[in-house]
Amino acid sequence: MIELSIITPCYNEEGNLTLCVERTLEVMTKELPGVSFEHIFCDNYSIDGSFNELKKLSARYSHVKVIRNSRNIGPFRNMYRGLEASTGKAIIPMLPADLQDPPEVIPLFYKEWKKGFHVVFGERTNRKESFLMRILRSIYYRIIRRFAEGEIPMNSGEFMLIDRSVADPIIALDDNYPYIRGLVAQSTTNSSSIPYTWGKRVIGKSKNNFFSLLDQAINGFISTSRVPARIMLVTGFMISFLGILGGVVSFILALISNQGVQRGVPTLIVILFIFGGLQLFFIGLVGEYVISIHSQVRRLPRSFDLESINFEKLDNENRNE
Repeated sequence: MIELSIITPCYNEEGNLTLCVERTLEVMTKELPGVSFEHIFCDNYSIDGSFNELKKLSARYSHVKVIRNSRNIGPFRNMYRGLEASTGKAIIPMLPADLQDPPEVIPLFYKEWKKGFHVVFGERTNRKESFLMRILRSIYYRIIRRFAEGEIPMNSGEFMLIDRSVADPIIALDDNYPYIRGLVAQSTTNSSSIPYTWGKRVIGKSKNNFFSLLDQAINGFISTSRVPARIMLVTGFMISFLGILGGVVSFILALISNQGVQRGVPTLIVILFIFGGLQLFFIGLVGEYVISIHSQVRRLPRSFDLESINFEKLDNENRNE
């Protein structure tokens, strides 16, 4: 059995793929000699020359495996597809093709795993990105950490190492929109973390725009915690109570003085707008939970592999060893 599976989901990353393969191979050869590994690239139906580049790399390196999806299924589902295809005793769910998460951290992950940890998180203690993005990410990570049912280290993404015993139950869930770091955190508390610097992207631009990042953030929030729904319930009860109390006060004022109703109209209008806005917010948040349930219950057809390369070849080689 292969010792380590490294998964690289990619979409239109033609300029980064060769460097990703060669730098990862160099790190593994120098730092972890003798450790068998596979490097799985999940191509999300790229429209540039990425797949042709991957075919060349897989012909040159037998440890490079390639899956091409029949359509673009998004980064998290693409990562999940790599998990399903992996065979290693330990798995790196996401090594980005642009190498912003550096492969030099993988040996540190591996050594922690050998100590007996089921999960080794990568913790981005330093980020080479704009000040605004650092602030926004920091706020988001604090919210997730505060409300998540599992223990997710600050500034942690999918660049981590997980044991096969953690990966298999997650794969068995067959989640339609998996938030992998949340699922991992809910699987076990036997974890460690490795701090590192998240580098700048050298070639090309990120394929994540504002709306895709927002979608991923909302999915992570509602998939890791039921607390928002409970907050809505308690807040709704309190607002209803205050509304009833305000109605009683207005009724008493109307009985005492005819002017009481006239003086209270502007206040009632303001309160109506406040309550209306809160209701719309709560309905929208409930809607996100409903959308999540709907996507699990009424699914789209799963993507299929247009082509897979080196899987049978490398598996046969391992069986013969």
